[in-house]
Amino acid sequence: MENYLVSARKYRPDNFKSVVGQSALTTTLQNAIKNKQLAHAYLFCGPRGVGKTTCARIFAKSINCFHPNNQGEACNKCESCISFNEQRSYNIHELDAASNNSVDDIRSLTEQVRIPPQLGKYKVYIIDEVHMLSSSAFNAFLKTLEEPPAHAIFILATTEKHKIIPTILSRCQIYDFHRIGINDICAYLQYVADSEGIETEPEALNAIALKSDGGMRDALSIFDQVSSYGEGKITYQHVIDNLNILDYDYYFKLVEAFLNENTTESLLLFDQILNQGFDGLHFINGLASHFRDLMVSKDPRSISLLEQAESVRAKYKKQAEECSMSFLFKALKLSNECSLQYNQSKNKRLLVELCLIQLCLTGEAKKKQGELKTDKIAAAKVEKNPLPTSKTKTQANPSSPSTTANPKQATLTDSTPQPQPGNTVEGIKEAQTHQQAAVPEPAPQNQNPTTRATMERSLPGLTTSIRRRKIQADDTSGQEATTKEAVKTEEHFSEENLIEAWLRFAGTLKDDPYLSNSMQACKPRLLNKSDFEVVVFHPLTAQRLEAIRGDIESSLQRDLKNGKIHMLLRISEEDELKKPLSPQDQLDEMIKKNPNLQSLKQKLSLELQ
Repeated sequence: MENYLVSARKYRPDNFKSVVGQSALTTTLQNAIKNKQLAHAYLFCGPRGVGKTTCARIFAKSINCFHPNNQGEACNKCESCISFNEQRSYNIHELDAASNNSVDDIRSLTEQVRIPPQLGKYKVYIIDEVHMLSSSAFNAFLKTLEEPPAHAIFILATTEKHKIIPTILSRCQIYDFHRIGINDICAYLQYVADSEGIETEPEALNAIALKSDGGMRDALSIFDQVSSYGEGKITYQHVIDNLNILDYDYYFKLVEAFLNENTTESLLLFDQILNQGFDGLHFINGLASHFRDLMVSKDPRSISLLEQAESVRAKYKKQAEECSMSFLFKALKLSNECSLQYNQSKNKRLLVELCLIQLCLTGEAKKKQGELKTDKIAAAKVEKNPLPTSKTKTQANPSSPSTTANPKQATLTDSTPQPQPGNTVEGIKEAQTHQQAAVPEPAPQNQNPTTRATMERSLPGLTTSIRRRKIQADDTSGQEATTKEAVKTEEHFSEENLIEAWLRFAGTLKDDPYLSNSMQACKPRLLNKSDFEVVVFHPLTAQRLEAIRGDIESSLQRDLKNGKIHMLLRISEEDELKKPLSPQDQLDEMIKKNPNLQSLKQKLSLELQ
């Protein structure tokens, strides 16, 4: 039976060129060899399985090579290289500090350092897991590390740099090895598979790379394990069966259930996951990672952060288009809170199920369906009634043509921020000459259904109090009778009476502080015996007032006993905005009115504070 070598040993790099994912560090070491700028002590630190000890061995072989090439690589043909490859070199010594961490072990090492090399230029001492040395051993090693013989070079390797005392760190050149990228691991695994004649799937290699957490040694160990299971073939299903990995298809199905608000389906999927032996914490952490991957898939600039195979990326991108950013943020928050509370919870399954129920109740499906339904209804009504009209009744001659309604209402209905020419004072006065004998109907009857649908769609935050008043106005016959009685009367009222009635109505909007305050700030201005104008400073305020136009006019008609009262809304021009004056501006205005103030200011040497 042939001796079997695991892939981590068989395909261990033997030169700098074959080291995966550490190109910056290997280039630095090659240049140091080529330029003969060697330090006496190096510290290689980083996660497990990223090539620290491998690079230390390659570096030791290269500096002792008799004929290195122009890139600083060993020739593998000289006596020094051959003895190293056959593991019989006396110039390279490896010490495991995890089991040789006492003062006596370090003293024995320092005694060996004094002996010069028999073959080659340098004696290299590789101390692995150096952070395991005791404090006394570190102190005994300090002097030798600082001033070693010219032929001695120390290479220290560790996974926990923070445990090494600062006096050791200051005496070394520090090389930080980083985790190997997913793409680099997948490419190297594909190279090993091709060399061994093993069939693979890209999704399977990607899953192995993710499981290895950036360590090539772990990735090769998993590769051997899965290849043994598949007997020369590695598939994605083989990987998830062997490595206790939850299939990402479950996460796609769960998100689909969340978007459809299907609570039953999400709970049944979670039950299937538990029956397969997966832990609830493992599941909820995987779900949080899935939401994170969906979030980075929404933007083409951040999709590079998605560490998945190309075929899986297409699935993430497709599902990310169906999810809103607000939903993904809520989902990440809920799943993260569930993960934090998992270990403290006494009923862990119920905690996860409650999280899944909350994810189903985010309102994502209703929001989309409601928007689609509203758009279809509004579009159909606009087709039927393309232009909103205002009907008027003429007292003198009922058969006379109806007077055209003021165009301001159409302007506000279409949410156009700029006022139309007909909304100016001249246009209003011109329209009034044609409306002296006309009595407008109450606004709720005049308002086009399309206008009402459009206004309510643009104001999803319409308060409950306003809706309640609308229902009460439709159901209460007493108020209708009062309004009809007011239509018959045309009592004269002053602008002060109008403002008082206006403020009284604003005081009834206690459940909507924004609208109440806006009405108190935008006081009406009387244009003639029945029409008044309200100038607002923001389109949203105009929309909110337009939504309750009928309530406002009905209330004022009852209070002032005038059925012809009509409200005109207008958004203020930029030059109408009253900006607060600074103290200097106020002084300039006062000097314009009274030039003597300037001379008084100069005589008394007055300055603004």
